[in-house]
Amino acid sequence: MNLQPNHLSNHLIRLEPLLPIHFDELYAAASDPLIWEQHPNPNRYQKEVFESFFEGALESGGAFIVRDVDTSKALGSTRFYDYKPFEKEIKIGYTFFSRDCWGQGINKQVKTLMLNYAFIYIEKVIFHIGALNIRSQIAIEKLGAKKISEEMVAYYNEPDRLNFVYEMIK
Repeated sequence: MNLQPNHLSNHLIRLEPLLPIHFDELYAAASDPLIWEQHPNPNRYQKEVFESFFEGALESGGAFIVRDVDTSKALGSTRFYDYKPFEKEIKIGYTFFSRDCWGQGINKQVKTLMLNYAFIYIEKVIFHIGALNIRSQIAIEKLGAKKISEEMVAYYNEPDRLNFVYEMIK
């Protein structure tokens, strides 16, 4: 399974493998404090905090910049991570979108593209969602994921935080 395929797109959005040159435009999409208010790290809108997030995204080898197909505008980011081929499992997460995307179905479009691709290769997808991130919990439940547990999750260069663990089976 290629964690950064070049062909994840539909009539609305395109996922492109994240590259260092995407920092400025992705930070522009991420610099709104309201995006992060329910996130385990609510300071991620600050440039120095976002720089660490971006570095972790690049190092993950599975991160994408999400773009509007018509305008090529950066809408946000997401990633595949923690691929376990022998367990036929992968995680999807670290997803955020600019507020002008909220309520437009962008998250559903992105997750559908990623899930359809992942389920070619694996049987189970795991999502970690911050314990206080009600918006994301509701969104992932609407897609059919089921909460299976709670655990402390280590974030790149950040303290561990409580997350709810959701699962989708092929």
